[in-house]
Amino acid sequence: MQLGLIGLGKMGGNMRDRLREAGHEVVGFDRNPDLSDAASLEELVGKLQAPRAIWVMVPAGVTEATIDALGALLGEGDIVIDGGNSRFSDDGPRAEKLAESGIGYIDAGVSGGVWGKQNGYALMVGGSDADVARLMPIFESLKPAGEFGFVHAGPVGAGHYAKMVHNGIEYGLMHAYAEGFELLEKSELVQNVPGVFRSWREGTVVRSWLLDLMDNALTADPHLDELKGYAEDTGEGRWTVEEAIRLAVPMHVIAASLFARFASRQDDSPAMKAIAALRNQFGGHAVTKS
Repeated sequence: MQLGLIGLGKMGGNMRDRLREAGHEVVGFDRNPDLSDAASLEELVGKLQAPRAIWVMVPAGVTEATIDALGALLGEGDIVIDGGNSRFSDDGPRAEKLAESGIGYIDAGVSGGVWGKQNGYALMVGGSDADVARLMPIFESLKPAGEFGFVHAGPVGAGHYAKMVHNGIEYGLMHAYAEGFELLEKSELVQNVPGVFRSWREGTVVRSWLLDLMDNALTADPHLDELKGYAEDTGEGRWTVEEAIRLAVPMHVIAASLFARFASRQDDSPAMKAIAALRNQFGGHAVTKS
């Protein structure tokens, strides 16, 4: 099958390689001419046979502009797939705007990171039955081998919604491993923390790919001395918590893991200063001066 692919960074470039290895014809476009198969979006569209399918894998800040540009170049029967980490609420308006020109739209939540080329990408897609069915040869080649790794989650928006929740769960899982690591590190008894994590990789209920990656990190840096305890977030955790508030769903773990990331960015927490001041005021407890 023929596919246009916009954005050939770490994930997009690996997706192009995986699809080509599966026998698909992929025409890629990237702002970096060393990576690109086309000099412009116009040239990319011109190299594709109608009805076209173009997958967009660009940073969130330029997704809207890229899809708008495609909307002016594509026509009846073409399909745009957004595989970036877009907010699900953006998908409906995009689909409606493209539909005015007869262009279909699929939102695809993509998980797999830099390992996807080798292991495959878990795909959560939203869109019409007809559009999804037409792209199934592409989805089948991108997903991991076997029964799992793909879902048509529902109509437009459902794919990015599912990926949002997936990433929220990821926040919670990562933070559970992180808290366990800190406790093991501070224990007077445990002398081989990397070995403990490694032992969990088989035969335990906490084994997972994230645990495998934790083992990789601890093998390279047993006490994580080379890292600073600072963690960014890319939005999906915030959106998950916002949806939990909207739908009145208790979300203690995911919310706490998101707030922990905020705390990681504070060199000297104003909130903890206030707590120290209050303890000193009501109980005369000692405070540490800056």
